[in-house]
Amino acid sequence: MTNIEALIREREGYVRRGLKDRVAAVDAELAALGHKRGKAEIEVETAAAPAAPETATAKPRPVRK
Repeated sequence: MTNIEALIREREGYVRRGLKDRVAAVDAELAALGHKRGKAEIEVETAAAPAAPETATAKPRPVRK
């Protein structure tokens, strides 16, 4: 595994956990190594975006005796 591959993998973990400052730091390291973000990296970031919280809309069923 190359340094770039390792950094990309590390970045994916930070994206999933929502650690934007760490993603930026890894992006800076990747840029210093001459790497440009590819389509796969952008897709991982988009897929890992936090979803809107779900809300319960169904009413509880009555308890039978």
